Amino acid sequence: MASPVGASVQSSYLRSAFLGEVNGMRVPGFSISRVAVVRKTVECKESRIGKQPIAVPSSVTLVMEGQDLKVKGPLGELAISYPREIKLDKVDSGLLKVSKAVETRRANQMHGLFRTLTDNMVVGVSKGFEKKLQLIGTGYRATLEGKDIVLNLGFSHPVRMTIPDGIQVKVEENTRITVSGYDKSAIGQFAATIRKWRPPEPYKGKGVKYADEIVRRKEGKAGKKK
Repeated sequence: MASPVGASVQSSYLRSAFLGEVNGMRVPGFSISRVAVVRKTVECKESRIGKQPIAVPSSVTLVMEGQDLKVKGPLGELAISYPREIKLDKVDSGLLKVSKAVETRRANQMHGLFRTLTDNMVVGVSKGFEKKLQLIGTGYRATLEGKDIVLNLGFSHPVRMTIPDGIQVKVEENTRITVSGYDKSAIGQFAATIRKWRPPEPYKGKGVKYADEIVRRKEGKAGKKK
């Protein structure tokens, strides 16, 4: 049990330390002030792709209603809805400009994306897009039967796919497929679905590949040395 004298000495030592005096020496004191946090607004840089204007041909008609845009041309009609961070301005002399409505990170991320989507719509309804595939392998062939494309890719049964509306498919020499239309995303999705049935393998290159695709080949296993 601690003695009253020891407890008083300890309390006086703590009190003197708290007041800045220890063993007759004054300890330099310091004051703690409140730290202020300064928030600085950083302006986002404008996208190099997003700030480029879009050339609209005379054969293309644009209808803007709020955040919705309809594009109509000789090949078809497409529509898109813009988020509130993006706005569309029609400039004179057949130019269209996609810009940011607010300065936020999300607006900066979507600026270039929606400019590219808008340009794809304008080019699609006026000129169109196409994607070419090639079948490589013994017995691999493709044929058209009405609105279906039939693929023989080495399975026990042929693969039959229905061609979506707005997409045209042409087969040449039973091994070359051309997918065309005015909707670039739909063309790419249908071509990717065809390729997915038999992607090119890296040893012999057999399968379905894009016409401009480069397949990295691997060396097969060497035979057992005698």
